[in-house]
Amino acid sequence: MATSTDPTSAVPNSAAPTAGTPGRLRASLRRLATPSLVIGAGLVVVITLFGLIAPFFVADPLAISNLGMAPPSAEHWLGTTQTGQDVLAQLAWATRGSLLVGVIVAVLALFLSAFFGILGGYLGGWIDEGFSLFTNVVLILPGLPLMIVIGSYVQQRGLLLIAFILAITSWAAAARVLRSQTLSIRTRDYVQAAKVAGEKPHRIIAVEILPNLLPVMSSGFVFALITAILGEAGLSFIGLGVVGTQTWGSMLFYAQNGQALTLGGWWWFVPPGLMIAALGCGLSLINFSIDGIINPRLRTAPKAARSVRRAEQGAERADDSEATTKEVLA
Repeated sequence: MATSTDPTSAVPNSAAPTAGTPGRLRASLRRLATPSLVIGAGLVVVITLFGLIAPFFVADPLAISNLGMAPPSAEHWLGTTQTGQDVLAQLAWATRGSLLVGVIVAVLALFLSAFFGILGGYLGGWIDEGFSLFTNVVLILPGLPLMIVIGSYVQQRGLLLIAFILAITSWAAAARVLRSQTLSIRTRDYVQAAKVAGEKPHRIIAVEILPNLLPVMSSGFVFALITAILGEAGLSFIGLGVVGTQTWGSMLFYAQNGQALTLGGWWWFVPPGLMIAALGCGLSLINFSIDGIINPRLRTAPKAARSVRRAEQGAERADDSEATTKEVLA
């Protein structure tokens, strides 16, 4: 009769959820660690480490020598430019510059999209109408022509200025997505319960709404990072990029001016092009994986398609077997 109040009998029951938590966490991590995410993250990590560490071990990227247009060798692993500058040193510093521009733009775009999208979607009323109008105006502005016009009129194009130009032309689409998600979340029961309990708006946004938007914001951050790096490379390629900072786009610009393609100096323009392609591929794979986390149907769609194909193949084999049997009996 006293067993119901025995404290030792309650210990296994109370410890059971705690014991199962690490297992569930490992299962969740295994489910999210898809091949695309692992490959994409690997590419991004390798390129990032190269941009952070390599500049400390290479020569001066602007040092001029007599070995103009020298092919790759033991002394210069990626050859030299037309003026004898080491391509590997330029690539190391250009990787750091391009990544810095991309991160700054992605952070600014994420902040602007969250401010206008989440805040306007939650508050509603005239604030939401004003934010939506401003977002729509920015959304219809042609991004690349605007960047070209601004870049052509500004002579001292520093890194922060180019990052700001890229940021103000790449946040509006993400803000529209965040606003629509916020409009859906703010009507849910737990948000309404927080309002009834007297929680302040900033705490409701930070505790109840923002955690549900982290996957969407992560996807927007990665997309803004890709757009920023490609946009900066495009501006630098036409001579309107960052002044005084090495980037992948500036390497391509100087390779074009130095007629690297005509002279057969593939080692001058191929490495920055490959770095842009590899980073874009890695970030795209990460973005696809985040989309799969946001929308579980994207994860189950391939399995469902394979199941349908197997069922169709099984039905075809059954029909063939039945037809063969009828021919034998006939």
